[in-house]
Amino acid sequence: MALPSIDPALPSDPCPARVWYTSYGSNTHLDRLAAYIKGGRPPGAAREYPGCRNRAMPTRSVPVELAGAMYFATESRVWGGGRAFYDPRGGGRVLARAHLVTAEQFSDIAVQEMYRDPGVLLDLGQALSSGRAVLGEGRYETLVCAGQVDGLPVVTFTAPWQMGDVPWVAPSPAYVRFLCSGLLSAGAWDTESVAAYVSACPGAAGHWSVRDIIELLGGEPVPPTS
Repeated sequence: MALPSIDPALPSDPCPARVWYTSYGSNTHLDRLAAYIKGGRPPGAAREYPGCRNRAMPTRSVPVELAGAMYFATESRVWGGGRAFYDPRGGGRVLARAHLVTAEQFSDIAVQEMYRDPGVLLDLGQALSSGRAVLGEGRYETLVCAGQVDGLPVVTFTAPWQMGDVPWVAPSPAYVRFLCSGLLSAGAWDTESVAAYVSACPGAAGHWSVRDIIELLGGEPVPPTS
């Protein structure tokens, strides 16, 4: 599948009906995302999710690449190990999957990531007009708009800090499996490319090798290099 091009221009509509919720972590996987939308507990997770008010799955999901860096930090109460975070100021590219959802669904997904109950419509105005809005000090309480695809905003959430401000923490096998499987199902990258990308991210680097990730995904082991 070809990668849609992200138009870096910020949207003019401060209250869009639909947005591209862009996941760079475990929500790249539709089964994982379904727990946030329909409610429930995904395999390997330790938490039950209430779900969105609107339980319809995304009308489209497309692979995209964000400018910046992904890294793993803090300690997930759901998966154990580090969580994925996005630093738009980091150099490089971030493999991601953009899901076309309603603005209300994006709000409900975001607040569940903030360990709050869905039901409040987040004000996206500042994020869409300036590219960033800090709603709180929590790890997923900063909204980022990376531009537009097909005239609709590309939005995600991350932490307010930068990549170098916190200790990096290796992600758990279950988390790596969901993240990588989600990226692979997007259809734009092969197994070795995804494994190489994730294994090089801060937090995973030095703990997860390309060979480890390919084996985790059920692929053929990669012979060690001398």
